[in-house]
Amino acid sequence: MEENILIFGHKNPDTDSICSSIVKEILSKKNGKNNTKAVRLGNINKETQYVLDYLKIEAPELIEKVEEGQEVILVDHNEFNQSVEGIEKAKILSVTDHHRIANFETAEPLYYIAKPYGCTSTILFQEFKEKGHEIEKKEAILMASSIISDTLLLKSPTTTKYDEEALEELGIISGINIEKYGLEMLKAGTDLDDFTEEELINLDAKNLEKNGNKFVIAQVNTVDISSVLKRQKKLEEAINNKIKQNNLDLFVFAITDILNSNSEIIVLGSKSNIVEKAFDITLEDSRAFLKGVVSRKKQLLPNIDKLI
Repeated sequence: MEENILIFGHKNPDTDSICSSIVKEILSKKNGKNNTKAVRLGNINKETQYVLDYLKIEAPELIEKVEEGQEVILVDHNEFNQSVEGIEKAKILSVTDHHRIANFETAEPLYYIAKPYGCTSTILFQEFKEKGHEIEKKEAILMASSIISDTLLLKSPTTTKYDEEALEELGIISGINIEKYGLEMLKAGTDLDDFTEEELINLDAKNLEKNGNKFVIAQVNTVDISSVLKRQKKLEEAINNKIKQNNLDLFVFAITDILNSNSEIIVLGSKSNIVEKAFDITLEDSRAFLKGVVSRKKQLLPNIDKLI
């Protein structure tokens, strides 16, 4: 029996990571690769679960590592420290991503699609069109959900005209009211009450490294920043434990208000001053308010990355 080619997004997967993995499997099979299989590298968050429940489909299988020589396809990430254990020795066949390219190296040539769009699924949408494949309702909803999630219903500064055009067409194909469905989906992801502090800081955390500095930028979405800040003391304990366990230089935890498009950040670590310089702010009680900042990819990471 032919071994499956595994398709997956990053650790601590978000909606784009999960939905794009499923869509990439569908697309790969339409292209004749019938031995592809979407999998995941972490737990499903509530926003993504809303999508899966809406479609009445199961989450991809959870994997923790891959063996040497395993054939894989990466979506929504490329950095090895955000990928599965063993990725350095896997055979990467292709990458479809919308993030920066860093800490990435392969022994063999591969197909690599990287576009500075708001969402990986926008790239997959274009691939469907280029290949002449019909987009059915299931994959239309999956791709629309990804775009809604990553662009905060097209309000994020990461949004491009390609995301807007794709979402408009996917809304027509899916037959759903994008605004109504999108708000319900986003709000489903803001229910944070039953998460522990450790779970909160890991829900959507990206591990990053530059110039020997190890840092994490984590993010949660909410409709009430103050409700999350009530837990600041315990959140700081969890963050400090993570810093100690992983020898981190910096941990930034962004609490993003999806309705008003602002964020409050909690910043800890020996390189906290970098964040102050990056945003021309002064941290008070290890935190600061960032007006108009909602995107890790376009706003948080670039400002921090150029100084670290």
